[in-house]
Amino acid sequence: MSRRVSIFDSPFLLGFDDFERVLDRVSRNAADSYPPYNIEQIEENKLRITIAVAGFTMEDLSVYIEQNQLVIRGKKQQDDDEDRVFLHRGIATRQFQRAFIISDDIEIGGAYLDNGLLHIELTRIVPETMIRTIQIEDKQKKTKKNKKNNTIDVETS
Repeated sequence: MSRRVSIFDSPFLLGFDDFERVLDRVSRNAADSYPPYNIEQIEENKLRITIAVAGFTMEDLSVYIEQNQLVIRGKKQQDDDEDRVFLHRGIATRQFQRAFIISDDIEIGGAYLDNGLLHIELTRIVPETMIRTIQIEDKQKKTKKNKKNNTIDVETS
């Protein structure tokens, strides 16, 4: 039994197990090319994933989020091809699972099926930029004992 060697095995990289699992999932998903898909940028903060799902109906497909993954599954409900004789079968309708790792600032807007293509809308949530001014204190000033609050201010030089 051989163990896979990873750069995360270094004693200086403790606690990166989750990151290593994510990289493993990405590399496994990259090797599978079925079904084909596109990722396009619609607007500055909007994306669309389009997956070719010819032969699948809405009842055959499921889209859900599991942890930080968008998962799309396709499984034919019943095989209506049993009575048919194919001389060539080039349209694949086998079951599939395609997963995309999404960041925390991505929101799924919805999904729709159109002409054999499953479209999934994504939006990047951009937080408002907040500017907070920090007051700079002068530590060179001598402070006195505050009798009202029973606190002692320390004199610095």
